Amino acid sequence: RCPLTPCPPPGQVQSRRCIEDVIKFAFEEKLFLMADEVYQDNIYAEGSAFHSFKKVLFEMGPPYSEVVELASFHSISKGFMGECGFRSGYVEVVNMDPEVKQQLAKLVSVRLCPPVSGQILLDAVVDPPKPGDPSYELFISVRDGTAVLSALAHKARLTQEIFNKSPGIRCNPVQGAMYSFPRIELPPRALAAAKEQGQAPDMFFCMKLLEETGICVVPGSGFGQREGTFHFR
Repeated sequence: RCPLTPCPPPGQVQSRRCIEDVIKFAFEEKLFLMADEVYQDNIYAEGSAFHSFKKVLFEMGPPYSEVVELASFHSISKGFMGECGFRSGYVEVVNMDPEVKQQLAKLVSVRLCPPVSGQILLDAVVDPPKPGDPSYELFISVRDGTAVLSALAHKARLTQEIFNKSPGIRCNPVQGAMYSFPRIELPPRALAAAKEQGQAPDMFFCMKLLEETGICVVPGSGFGQREGTFHFR
């Protein structure tokens, strides 16, 4: 299983209690957890906070911290830095079976490494400037100032407000990450037209939106949604 926090879509941030419940479930069902945490810095909602699966796992203590297998992922091409032109990331594994870990090391070693520039950026992401460092003040001003995170938080609120003012569209608060996941109400004629064309209703909506307005969105059926509901990302 691969939990994401924050989760894109729908932009929800998992609480610590939720993460503990996921870890307990993985323990009971003997599941391997893969935690996608690439949006960990993109937290916008008041009262929401990022909790690392590894940190929570170790703070829960035995037997969970000794048994639950976990892989945590991070990347420089996501999150607030958004350096999509560079490709570099890492995975950290915990409690992985030694033989499986050996095979993983073999698999990774035969693949091409990221370019040097990507590796340098990744090092800066995992070891950012600290108080007293020459670049610390600039780093904080860019990360927490209007240039990046506060601007993204404003856009998240604006997206939610605009969607909720639109007829037939409802959008939950975007707590984090980079996407919203509005729910759309489609009339019977649209459902019938989608069925006639052999398309999922939300795919039909997205294609019509693209054809008539030039706006490109992704149908929610590609992410999984409750039966009888329709969304787009």
